[in-house]
Amino acid sequence: MIRSLYSAISGLRNHQVRLDVIGNNIANVNTTGFKSGRVTFEESMAQLLKGSSRPPGFQGGTNPIQVGLGMSVGSIDTITTQGNLESTGQITDLAIEGTSYFVVSNGNGNFYTRNGAFQFDSTGRMVLPTNGFVLQGKMAAEDGTFPVGTTTGDITIPFSSQAPA
Repeated sequence: MIRSLYSAISGLRNHQVRLDVIGNNIANVNTTGFKSGRVTFEESMAQLLKGSSRPPGFQGGTNPIQVGLGMSVGSIDTITTQGNLESTGQITDLAIEGTSYFVVSNGNGNFYTRNGAFQFDSTGRMVLPTNGFVLQGKMAAEDGTFPVGTTTGDITIPFSSQAPA
């Protein structure tokens, strides 16, 4: 009796996790750069009631008799497949093709995001308006190349510079 109750409770508890992940996917349907999640399940363990036997003579063998003791969450995966690219009308909005991420920094460390809704701050740096994190990258030389030893830093577009026609 206890085995069957435990199996049922573990199933209910773990399917609640699945509903939580689905609810989070629905809640973030319009969040810029959000990547959905999915839950995979696995059998927790099984109790062996009777072992298998090998075939005696010309007869077939018997399979083991096992009773499952419930299930557990195997993993909660983030699905990082390519989304649809669409124009927003903002020249500072960026998109990434593939499964890459933008690197942003708060000055103390780097973070990764799919959110490409950037804006310029007062010094010409590209920042996320929600938290002020600065977009990181390598600045190219005037000829468009990246010389050896180019370091990663804040992406800055100087407002005072003029580009040739």
